[in-house]
Amino acid sequence: MQHILSPNKLLHSKWTAVSPQNKEKHFMVTSVEFDEEHNVVECIIEAVLTKREQNINWRSLKDPKVWKMGWQ
Repeated sequence: MQHILSPNKLLHSKWTAVSPQNKEKHFMVTSVEFDEEHNVVECIIEAVLTKREQNINWRSLKDPKVWKMGWQ
């Protein structure tokens, strides 16, 4: 099942990693940058536990093998 994910709703959305690494299971999107055509050019997620930030391809959040929407 594919998530329906709008770039406009990315900011502050919550995600659960299907295969957590370094005890980082829950994440929140903390920054989304758009270009003039309103395409996402940068998406930053932050691990809730460690506050570690990483740049992510926002489309990978649609992959149910990697991410679940919400904190679970």
